[in-house]
Amino acid sequence: MKNKLTIISILVAIVVSSCQQKGQQQAPPPPQLPIMEVETKDISTFTEYPTQLEGIISSDIRAKVAGYITDVLVEEGAAVKKDQILFKLETRSLSGDASAARSRVNAAQIEVDKLKPLVEKEIVSKRQMETAKAGLELAKSDLQSISANISYANIKSPVDGYVGTINYRDGALINPSDMQPLTKVVKTNKVFAYFSVNEKDYLNMVSTLDLEPGSDKDLESSFPEITLKLPNEREYEIKGNITSISSQVNRETGTVRFRATFDNPKSILKDGLSGTIIIPNYIKDAVVVPRVSTFSRQGKVFIYKFQESDSTVIEKALDVVRADPYFVVTSGIEKGQMVVGSGVNKIKNGDKIIPESSKMDSIVNSFDKVFK
Repeated sequence: MKNKLTIISILVAIVVSSCQQKGQQQAPPPPQLPIMEVETKDISTFTEYPTQLEGIISSDIRAKVAGYITDVLVEEGAAVKKDQILFKLETRSLSGDASAARSRVNAAQIEVDKLKPLVEKEIVSKRQMETAKAGLELAKSDLQSISANISYANIKSPVDGYVGTINYRDGALINPSDMQPLTKVVKTNKVFAYFSVNEKDYLNMVSTLDLEPGSDKDLESSFPEITLKLPNEREYEIKGNITSISSQVNRETGTVRFRATFDNPKSILKDGLSGTIIIPNYIKDAVVVPRVSTFSRQGKVFIYKFQESDSTVIEKALDVVRADPYFVVTSGIEKGQMVVGSGVNKIKNGDKIIPESSKMDSIVNSFDKVFK
């Protein structure tokens, strides 16, 4: 290959010299640029997705009945137990309703007791007794309903956890239909990170996983450990795992919903915290080109393929995944083809060049030295 390139370089030089000798207008000689063979490498890529964290328990606390808050019995951030009372509502009117309901139950019971011997003696009809019993059951139902509402006035935590922001205080009138909950009880010894992956990325991800037919290994556990980048741009110290993948693609957004789980022993992660999920993707024998060998136009990545037949370069559009200092090429160029290694800003499509044989590693290393 090196001998062939030397011959091509000599021929190009002879043509240029001949043109000058014939008195034609002198043209600048073709640029001498390194060309290299496209190689494959085992490489890691990383994809990032925005996320918002949730505690493994994140329960909105809402009232089941309307009323004024008379007592707030917890503080924000306090640890609470299941069934612990968090808020109390005013119940005086309900207590009056309950007293009246008990009186109706007593009256209905007296009526049933009075009719019972009369029915046995056939003085009154059985239908009258059934009506009295129905009235008793209705009175009991009313009393149970009012008693339940009194019980609901003591608003309890449904789970063990920690109290979030308290949105209402003493004297506030609240309703079950309020948009904002009274507070939230969360449990954050572990946190969930939800994020959405477009269907193209999803298919690219699973195509690289070690999924054997008939294996007990499920899709989620086949993914590598993932990283959480926090809003301060630092990486969270504990790696997470993919624990859930939706069985459906959202038809409106074209995405698949993922859930990752992270341990949170120091309570650093909070419910509602934003972040970025970083998923590594290990690719064996990936076709790669150095990023310095490419150029961009209108959001597309291109490279110059070298034509040995006439020493010209032809631009080729690439589908790529970034993996600094390389691009992983999914389509557009193949292993073994010759491309321009650097200086792509000096040429355009169809230009001739004087090729200089080079290696991909030397192209990457020389680029690194420039920017160190």
